Amino acid sequence: MRASPSLAVGDSPVQRRVGPVTPTDLVRFAGAGGDFNPLHHDESAARAAGFESIIAMGQYTAGLLAGLVTDWVGVEHLRAFEVRFVAPVVVGNAIDLAAEVVEVHGGEARLIVVARVGAKDVVTATARVVCANLG
Repeated sequence: MRASPSLAVGDSPVQRRVGPVTPTDLVRFAGAGGDFNPLHHDESAARAAGFESIIAMGQYTAGLLAGLVTDWVGVEHLRAFEVRFVAPVVVGNAIDLAAEVVEVHGGEARLIVVARVGAKDVVTATARVVCANLG
């Protein structure tokens, strides 16, 4: 097991860009997770529901955010991850992922994690991770 990271308020991993999201990305994710809602693969169903194109599953974007955090601190140090779905991600969008430590106390750090398309938040999250410093 990797040692717990030493984290301070303001620390961040290197930001990551994913995409543009393709229909193939969503079909693969649907196969892995079993979410075959037509909004995620059928253009006409998505348009009938008021979207400009097919949309990504919220869990697809949440998974990308979780990967950003766990690639940085190690999955074994993640204690909690809570997400809020703010806006849909449409096929063709590129997703920018960022995280920042906002609190360190008692051997845990709290991170704010955000997925954005352009300047718009699409998924926000908080993560709690074990860290080496007691803060």
